[in-house]
Amino acid sequence: MKERIGSIDDVKPEDPMRVVVGPHKICVVRIGDDLYAIGDTCTHADVSLSEGELDVETKHIECWKHGSCFSLETGEPDVLPAVIPEPVYRIWVEGDDVFVEVPES
Repeated sequence: MKERIGSIDDVKPEDPMRVVVGPHKICVVRIGDDLYAIGDTCTHADVSLSEGELDVETKHIECWKHGSCFSLETGEPDVLPAVIPEPVYRIWVEGDDVFVEVPES
């Protein structure tokens, strides 16, 4: 299901933001002209990834509570304690609008 989550100006470069689309909590990240959307709740603990540290060079976001890092491209964790990947969502821009595709509930 295609959902508009805001305008491109709402997504500040290198400043992760949390959006909620139905039951989906999503961490949206903009690095240069690229947009990424992964699940926002750490798979190890109930913590928002959008509040974590962003590594723009490796395209990873770190959970601030226990230090697990997740790939913005694949959702895979590469640092324990998390072992379960985050869901990754298709995200794109049409005109000035940003859209994300989420599974139908």
